[in-house]
Amino acid sequence: MKRLGVFLQEYGVIVALVALFGVNLLERGTEFLQPEILRNMVSQNAYTGIIAIGMTLVIMTGGIDLSVGSLVALCGAVGIIVLNGVGANEASTTLAIALAGCASLAVGTVAGFLNGFTIAYGRVAPFIVTLAGLAAFRSLALVLGNGGEIRSTVESYKEIGFGGIPIPGLQTAVGDPLIFYWHAILFLLIACFASFLLNRTAFGRHVIAVGANERAAHYSAVNTRRVKVFVYTLTGALTGIAAFTLSAKQNSIGTGSAGLYYELDAIAAVVIGGTSLRGGRGRIWGTVVGVVLLTLITATMTTYRVNTNWQGVVRGAVILIAVLLQRGARAND
Repeated sequence: MKRLGVFLQEYGVIVALVALFGVNLLERGTEFLQPEILRNMVSQNAYTGIIAIGMTLVIMTGGIDLSVGSLVALCGAVGIIVLNGVGANEASTTLAIALAGCASLAVGTVAGFLNGFTIAYGRVAPFIVTLAGLAAFRSLALVLGNGGEIRSTVESYKEIGFGGIPIPGLQTAVGDPLIFYWHAILFLLIACFASFLLNRTAFGRHVIAVGANERAAHYSAVNTRRVKVFVYTLTGALTGIAAFTLSAKQNSIGTGSAGLYYELDAIAAVVIGGTSLRGGRGRIWGTVVGVVLLTLITATMTTYRVNTNWQGVVRGAVILIAVLLQRGARAND
């Protein structure tokens, strides 16, 4: 039983992914293996996946960030306002889109820094600080959009959302080249970078040390405050990137609905992937698999025509099981 508990804690997310994949394959046959469907499994939740990468590092330090969903709306709103403002002056479309991306990234970075600085130097609990951000960032977005939607006036903006790299030799069901979207590519590249950062650098070891025992890390000459500020700043920056790609895909941003529950999906992916909510232990690849697993759960419920209102119950159950597996593994240590 001890070995089984440890195995499920380490590789349970892969077991669940393979099992759900097999269930869909048995029900839908070879249709489920179409390249377009497999591509969508990676790209559908790539926006929350980008955020979840940063959330992994935050949770590994023993923190939490509840503000990312609202920050998506704020970053997207500022980005489109800048886009429309520059585009209205007949500037280069490329320049307008680049400035929109920079604005979205800057807002996310600043907001993340404020979260991290307040937590690290103000000594306020992460839950309280980011809960305040959840309310404040959404409110600012609503003010910018007058409580409604902000639409892009630059026609080529949506090409960022639907653009990407054609996969050689693969086509969609209608014969068009199969495009691997930019936001999915960013998701995987950011995951690779974060994995390198966590596993191959001194900073990664400091993140683990802070989450495992902050006092001991401090006495070991680790600048624990700087580590906290960095992980929250990085999460804010990644949220800005996610907001930019999301607003490009939709060619707009709904200030009241954009990013809604993204924080819960990101936390779910992190926990399902095996990162401990107590901090000190986690893995980026597990978060990536967790993001894909959440997509597969939705696809499975759609396959079996489960009422969409039950999706929250199912996701909640999956999170609870993941936490129980972690607790069981700790009890066996």
